[in-house]
Amino acid sequence: MNIEIASRQLEALGNPSRLTIYRTLVRAGRAGLAVGQLQERMDMPGSTLSHHLKRLIDMGLVRQERAGTSLICHAEYSAMDALLGFLVNECCADEGNCLPPAVKMVRRTETVT
Repeated sequence: MNIEIASRQLEALGNPSRLTIYRTLVRAGRAGLAVGQLQERMDMPGSTLSHHLKRLIDMGLVRQERAGTSLICHAEYSAMDALLGFLVNECCADEGNCLPPAVKMVRRTETVT
């Protein structure tokens, strides 16, 4: 993860509708949600949902797959993990050992650029 990718992903999630869509997909788990189900839960027009999904897909935060006649949306958990790890790695980096114990357990060992 680099700063450019992180900033674009955070910008995409900075829109309240996209953040709500993303959280809904994260809550749905690995099974994901059909676009119709997501539209029903979000209570928004299909064209608006499509616009927001495209942005999340372009940022690598969501993927879609065809299942018969349905289009299933999934949160990309690896992208979420990378983005959160990128932020956690910077937590208290200049102060040394100031992270709470729970954060220390999930702190990433990858080099962040």
